[in-house]
Amino acid sequence: MAHIVITGTSRGIGYEMAQILAGQGHKVLALSRSAAAIAVLENKHIHSFDFDITQPADIAQAVAFVRSEWAGHVDALINNAGALVNSPFLETSIADFKQVYEVNVFGVAALTQALIPFMSNGHVVTVSSMGGVQGSSKFPGLSAYSSSKGAVITLTELWAEEFKEKGPAFNVLAIGAVKTEMLAAAFPGYEPPTTAAQMGRYIADFALNGHELYNGKILPVSNTTP
Repeated sequence: MAHIVITGTSRGIGYEMAQILAGQGHKVLALSRSAAAIAVLENKHIHSFDFDITQPADIAQAVAFVRSEWAGHVDALINNAGALVNSPFLETSIADFKQVYEVNVFGVAALTQALIPFMSNGHVVTVSSMGGVQGSSKFPGLSAYSSSKGAVITLTELWAEEFKEKGPAFNVLAIGAVKTEMLAAAFPGYEPPTTAAQMGRYIADFALNGHELYNGKILPVSNTTP
C-alpha cells in the first residue's frame, strides 16, 4: 500500500487516477480547487480538501496532513494540475502568462519542494505536454501553456540531478491530446482518441513503478502528436 499525492483531481485524468489507485488499495490525497467532485465517491482510501496549488497556506495544509495522517511518508507525488490558455500570442496578456505559470510551474515547484523531505525513496511524476518538448509539433495559441510545460521538463532534469544520491526519483510524462474537459474548452470540436481513463491508468502505473528504471527522463506518451 502506497501513499500517493495527486493534484488536479476534480475532473479528467486526475479524477481517474485517484479512483484507480484507491481501487488498488493505495491511500490517496486528492488535491484540487473543488474537493466536492472527489468527495462524492465516498472512498475510504481517498482524502480530499479544497486546495489551490498557488496558495502557500494550502500547500502547508497538505504537508500537515502528510505529517499527521501518513506519519510523514509519501511514496509518489503526481503533479497533474494544469492551467491552459488558448489565445494568439499578440492577444495573450502578461497576466495570462502569469496565471498559467503560477499553476504549471511555480505551483508545481512549491508543492514538490514541500513534499521532497517526506519522499527519500519516492517518485515525483510531473505531467507535461508534447507541446513542451523541443522539436515536437507546436500549435498556435499555446505560447503560455506549452512554454510552461517546457519549463517543468527542464526542472525535472535538474531535480533528478540534484537528488540523485538520496532520492526521490523524478520523471516527466509529455502527454499528447487526451479527451478531457480542459482540452474541450480550449479546442472545441476536437475529439482525441485517448480517454482520460486510459491515460490515468498509464500514469498511475508509471508513478508506482517507473522509477525502477527511469530517473530524470522525459517520456513522450502520445499516439497523435509527432
